[in-house]
Amino acid sequence: MAFFLRRKAMEVDPVCGMQVDPKKAAATYDYQGKTYYFCSPGCRVSFQKDPEKYLKGGPQPMGHH
Repeated sequence: MAFFLRRKAMEVDPVCGMQVDPKKAAATYDYQGKTYYFCSPGCRVSFQKDPEKYLKGGPQPMGHH
């Protein structure tokens, strides 16, 4: 019998690319019907200023980690 471990579903911070546990996210933001999860309030602020930049261009590491 196979034994499978359940892994926590992780989200990716759209600003910096970090994996974020939705239950422990430092910040969230709803945009166009989807909830985005962030590693820090600063990443959320960056996303709020220009969501399309991060949704079209992908994460842009800023060296804050």
